[in-house]
Amino acid sequence: MGKAQLAASETVPRRATTTSSTLNWERLGILYARIALGAAFLSGIASRFGLYGKNVGYGNFANFVKYTAEVNSFMPAFTIPFLAWSATAAELVLGIALILGVWPRWVALGSAVLLALFGITMAISFGIKAPLDYSVFSASAAAVLLALYEGRKHGHES
Repeated sequence: MGKAQLAASETVPRRATTTSSTLNWERLGILYARIALGAAFLSGIASRFGLYGKNVGYGNFANFVKYTAEVNSFMPAFTIPFLAWSATAAELVLGIALILGVWPRWVALGSAVLLALFGITMAISFGIKAPLDYSVFSASAAAVLLALYEGRKHGHES
């Protein structure tokens, strides 16, 4: 066996090990993103139902409804309770599904859309600084990346 062939045969196992290690880190990164996004959704729900205490976060659902009205200042008042409950239901379903890994591509897309809508409404009502300070668009982008990863993993590339 010549030097070139020997060198080539020695690099194949090294490349395979690197790919395996990279895939493990990739999987951990995806798991981390799923859990972080899911936990953020569920933490918001815990706050609006006072699970962190009366004076922490929203403290109760009435305060969350008031905040929903502020964020959606351009919406008619009669829509606010519906929006508050809809956001709560969506965050509950998406949060649990993200953590459990159920329908990962569609849940990630739904999360991205929900977060983008929230960021846009914050920007309309409070200015662009608010959603940027709270990393709403960053979280939405992370959810998009999760959806793209799931699509690539299952061969749904376009």
